[in-house]
Amino acid sequence: MAALAWLAAGLLLLADWLLLRPGLPGFFSLLVPGVPLLRIWAVGLSRWAILGLGVRGILGVTTGAHGWMAALQLLTAALGLAQPGLASFRELASWGALRDGDNAGVLHWGSRLDAFVLSYVAAVPAAALWHKLGSLWAPSGRRGAGDMVRRLLGFLGSEKRSLRLVLVLLILSCLGEMAIPFFTGRINDWILQDKTAPSFARNIWLMSILTIASTVLEFAGDGIYNFTMGHMHSRAHGEVFRAVLHQETGFFLQNPAGSITSRVTEDTSKVCESISDKLNLLMWYLGRGLCLLAFMFWGSLYLTVVTLATLPLLFLLPQKLGKVYQSLEMKVQESLAKSTQVAIEALSAMPTVRSFANEEGEAQKFRQKLEEMKTLNKKGALAYVVEVWTTSISGMLLKVGILYFGGQLVVRGAVSSGDLVSFVLYQIQFTHVVEALLSCYPWMQKAVGSSEKIFEYLDRTPCSPLSGSLAPLNMEGLVEFQDVSFAYPNYPDVQVLQGLTFTLHPGKVTALVGPNGSGKSTVAALLQNLYQPTGGRVLLDGQPLVQFDHHYLHRQVAAVRQEPLLFGRSFRENIAYGLTRNPTMEEITAVAKESGAHDFISGLPQGYDTEVGETGNQLSGGQRQAVALARALIRRPRLLILDDATSALDANNQLRVQRLLYENRGPASPTVLLITQQLSLVEQAHHILFLKEGSVCEQGTHLQLTERSGGCYRAMVEALVAPSD
Repeated sequence: MAALAWLAAGLLLLADWLLLRPGLPGFFSLLVPGVPLLRIWAVGLSRWAILGLGVRGILGVTTGAHGWMAALQLLTAALGLAQPGLASFRELASWGALRDGDNAGVLHWGSRLDAFVLSYVAAVPAAALWHKLGSLWAPSGRRGAGDMVRRLLGFLGSEKRSLRLVLVLLILSCLGEMAIPFFTGRINDWILQDKTAPSFARNIWLMSILTIASTVLEFAGDGIYNFTMGHMHSRAHGEVFRAVLHQETGFFLQNPAGSITSRVTEDTSKVCESISDKLNLLMWYLGRGLCLLAFMFWGSLYLTVVTLATLPLLFLLPQKLGKVYQSLEMKVQESLAKSTQVAIEALSAMPTVRSFANEEGEAQKFRQKLEEMKTLNKKGALAYVVEVWTTSISGMLLKVGILYFGGQLVVRGAVSSGDLVSFVLYQIQFTHVVEALLSCYPWMQKAVGSSEKIFEYLDRTPCSPLSGSLAPLNMEGLVEFQDVSFAYPNYPDVQVLQGLTFTLHPGKVTALVGPNGSGKSTVAALLQNLYQPTGGRVLLDGQPLVQFDHHYLHRQVAAVRQEPLLFGRSFRENIAYGLTRNPTMEEITAVAKESGAHDFISGLPQGYDTEVGETGNQLSGGQRQAVALARALIRRPRLLILDDATSALDANNQLRVQRLLYENRGPASPTVLLITQQLSLVEQAHHILFLKEGSVCEQGTHLQLTERSGGCYRAMVEALVAPSD
């Protein structure tokens, strides 16, 4: 198939050479006599149409084609429009080359073999470059720099209008920068022609004014741009963090906290900084390069073609190195995330590290991760050196070529010495622009590598829905587990719960007991909708738990764990955490008294405004449990889950919780699931479930279960009371 495509392309080239080259100019010379520019446009458009139809008809290239086949459509456009465009440019420049009779010079390609070949030499690289840029910025399944920029600029919202003003200021500033090369060439000619001093001084003043205006416009554009990008930075960080927070709980089991933190903070910052810095440079140098290219065409068509013919060579290596940069950057980010995870684990468990005297072991593990990153950075540095060296050599050779060909044109009288001076200055600046653009390309590729995980987080759809739509006015608190099975996402083959069936009745206290690893905490997690059952259903008031609105559900269902996490904020903020309303101080004090937290909080100098420290590390385990219990009680939930939540409380506070659970219970009392090993709390429960290997093996009241000879619950009770005998 590929061989036939190449054969067809060769036949089109042969037809262009044998038929279109001599035929079209002759035909339109008879049809449109005496108007060379119009005739050249007619020839060019006809050539584009005929070659385009050939590409579509013979090769079957369509609009959605990919690879080099798609570039053929651009090639036909470049071949057809290049010469009419140049002819029009010369007319606008008042060169008058097309005004004398029927002679269109080299632009009339039908009569010159070298011009025909030159059209392909110019059109093929131009079409290939345009196709490459188009594929880079067009949306596709594989994320590219264009997609990344569009997504990040989307965070600007209505402020994107500021970028239009920046573009206008940029174009005006770039035009002003052309003053120095332009007037330098003119001054050279005036000196050689003994022009008068007033004309010289007047143009010096004009050049100075244009240059100063260009600088002012540049500063204004940079200020507006940086102010606009600042908004993008903050919104991007917020959106990435928000996307992570809305993932299912299993996502956080499969991805370490250090890795997620690295992506949300460091990777997002790096991508935003790369975009704001490099996009600014990219726009500036691109606008400057287009202005320079226009003035270069104005000055000398031949020298401009020589300059452009060398550009594909300057693009090849950076294109390859860009892929190397992207691959290395992804590996560097992965290595950095791993080293960050090692540091976070060590710092968050310093008492354990210290107690095992393993400081050097953790330091060595961290150094190993840094060594991996060091090797990757060395490879990236080597690729950068090779790129800079190659680009510099190419630029130097281009300058030598321009001086040689330009000198020949001055000797033949084709251009003036002033035009050559202006062109050389344009070409030097143009080379610097190309080098700057090439240096931006690898940085954009590196930003693409850093953005992979960021956009993965932004685009990721949670495996289980976070929120439904149910929000009834009243909830009874009836819970039903119907043949529920469950396995954690990171261990899908290990069944924690198997065919679990039971009911929690409204207003009753149900104790869930059993050996470690039997699935008690998993039941609590399923009731909070942190995970979805792999089999069976969990119903709340007869409706699947997943169908309830997220915020409504967690106003009605509150849980306290054995080792609750507090936030580095005040007691007041921790107790009111997650509430959509601001509770009064009386409400906060009331629940703190119920949980036993009020006594020690009120004894602090700042009371409820005292900071609890990071994760509540300034509090004892019992104090954390008391605050967490107050945080649950202030919601007045219909379902309260206590997952070994009183294990660290002292005797007085345990007694307070016991009275809270069992005294004065009525229709308004919440349904309670009590997971504990404390017999004093279990024996008063209205119903007891004994869980073993993920299934309920016994259930009943304390009296019923203790009377069952050989039962699991009775054995547990005997084991608990044995030490006190």
